[in-house]
Amino acid sequence: MVKRDLAIGLIFLTQTTVGILGNFSLLCHYIILSFTEYRWRSTDFIHKHLIVANFLALLCKGVPQTMAAFGRKHFLSDIGCKLLSLLHRVGRGVSIGSICILSVYQAITISPGNSRWAALKVKAPKYIFPSIFLCWVLQMLVNIIFPMYLTSTLSDKNITNRKDFGYCSSVRHDKTSDSLYGLLLSFPDVLCLGLMLWASSSMVFLLYRHKKRVQHIRRTNASSASSPESRATKTILLLVSTFVCFYTLSSIFQVVVAFFENPSWIIMNVTAVVSVCFPTVSPFLLMSHDSRVPRLCFAWTRNIKSPHPGRLGGSVH
Repeated sequence: MVKRDLAIGLIFLTQTTVGILGNFSLLCHYIILSFTEYRWRSTDFIHKHLIVANFLALLCKGVPQTMAAFGRKHFLSDIGCKLLSLLHRVGRGVSIGSICILSVYQAITISPGNSRWAALKVKAPKYIFPSIFLCWVLQMLVNIIFPMYLTSTLSDKNITNRKDFGYCSSVRHDKTSDSLYGLLLSFPDVLCLGLMLWASSSMVFLLYRHKKRVQHIRRTNASSASSPESRATKTILLLVSTFVCFYTLSSIFQVVVAFFENPSWIIMNVTAVVSVCFPTVSPFLLMSHDSRVPRLCFAWTRNIKSPHPGRLGGSVH
């Protein structure tokens, strides 16, 4: 094994391990909340589906890429290659849809009572479940054809016009059909990105107007805490901006891979690394801005400094 394969293998292994642990920790957080007296938030349902989508992306992309980087390229059958690729595409699409639904829901929630969205504020929680369900169904239907383009590296078919992805390979077709199918795959993503940008712009405008409205109060009381709605909105804006950055980078690299008939080793691996960056980072963004998640590191530090361990974590909310 050459040094570059070892290096990229360690990167894939670290990224996948950190992402799986982060999403598992966030999942445990919601399981613990279900047995406590905490009031469930409407956005928790969206977060749980985002966790599932992240797991699909990490397990179906990160794990095979790690094994391929360490030299285990021929471990998937033809069906396994197609199934993993389909699940990864569905997980990626549901991740996009979940962030889109989350941002639109929050934009409606924080809208003022005299706005045109005021009537939807009460009904919005009822639309979360059908929206998430529709997102899963739509991604399954859109991506069902994608695995047909892929074959396993174990396949004994003698196909010369093939693009190698490490553990799977794709069969090239004519440019017209590839372009049409590419447009079909990208349409839901472009629609979701447009809704995200609209919702994010609305939230930024509302936060700015709210800040101006209460500016004189904060001057007199510098320690006044921001409202829960404001904190939640800032968290979603951070999540959306992080997603858009990683998605834009991933899309650029995927276009480069599709454009070249034989992309270089570095382009193929950087594309794979970038594609699972958001599933790795997103659970830590959510946990760091959720006041219900116990800060174990702060609690541990306070336990060392405090002579009364029974009072540990009394100020954590």
